[in-house]
Amino acid sequence: MLQEMIFAGFGGQGVLSMGSILAYAAMKEGKDVTWYPSYGPEMRGGTANCTVNISDQPISSPVVNEYDLSIVLNLPSLKKFEPKTKKGGILIWENTIIKQKPERDDIRIYGIPAVEKASNELKNVKVMNMIMLGALVTLNQIVKIDSLMKALEDTLPERYHHLLPLNQKALELGMSLVS
Repeated sequence: MLQEMIFAGFGGQGVLSMGSILAYAAMKEGKDVTWYPSYGPEMRGGTANCTVNISDQPISSPVVNEYDLSIVLNLPSLKKFEPKTKKGGILIWENTIIKQKPERDDIRIYGIPAVEKASNELKNVKVMNMIMLGALVTLNQIVKIDSLMKALEDTLPERYHHLLPLNQKALELGMSLVS
């Protein structure tokens, strides 16, 4: 079972964090993992993406041309990665920011209002990436939600551990949006 995924958006949206938390959770479950980031020189607002490959066998290369699952958080990423999602794959897009709908009919498409839900229901837009991650693990079940929370706890600096309950709520909200 090899899952090849892309997370893409602008810097500051938590794209790289999403991928690294998922990769770390998969490692905790004993799976083979690659995490391959790519980003522009800007700190915030530049393009950012990362490829995450998860398998129960050794992974030959982190470089991927097509993806089983794509999460896109802005229009440029939708335009770039919708065509690169494998036929029969999954595309999860943030539909608060992106107003142009995906066009393909040979993939499963899920629009998630993560920015709206994070802002209005959780009162913190910074957890929108965790909402998207909750949707992802519900749709493809690549890792357990407990593994994600443990990975977040292990990687988040201790001074931010007071935010763990908020992140748990964001994951659960994302799960509820696609179940």
